Amino acid sequence: MTSRMTPLLEHNEQFARAYTPVPLGLPAAQVIVITCLDHRIDPAITLGLRPGDAPVLRNAGGRVTQPVIEEIAYLAFLGGRLAGGQIAGGSRVEVAIIHHTQCGTGFLADPGFRREASAATGVDEAALAASAVGDPHATVAADVDRLLSSPLLPPGMGVSGHVYDIETGRVTTVVDARYR
Repeated sequence: MTSRMTPLLEHNEQFARAYTPVPLGLPAAQVIVITCLDHRIDPAITLGLRPGDAPVLRNAGGRVTQPVIEEIAYLAFLGGRLAGGQIAGGSRVEVAIIHHTQCGTGFLADPGFRREASAATGVDEAALAASAVGDPHATVAADVDRLLSSPLLPPGMGVSGHVYDIETGRVTTVVDARYR
């Protein structure tokens, strides 16, 4: 039986033939993207990102969780080291949080569904509830506030909030960049 990965690996062979490696350094777009792991969303395609442009952190709902905050803190530390010290104010990095319409985590707002999901996965119901995206405009604004209020976010880092519309393919800004 052929692996489902076979056609993807064949595509990778084509990709690798024209591939040029990008050296480790600061992201060219000076943006860190946080978004959902939904397979209908690909920030490389929707935002035109290429290798080396931006780190992309993905989780269910694209929510700002404690592990995401810790990843941002590490990326900021690493970026500072790669830049030979503190990143200058003119080189501020922005975290773009992107939630989307029709998110599958919206089902988690239903207590019965959430209870079933918790029993099936072993994930705590409260953690599942916290990842729900029913109204992406509201949740992205809450996540911008959560990240900005974290003491782990370095001074000078910006945070903005956006919503990707599954029906139109458009990303709209809900919260303009605010800097810590």
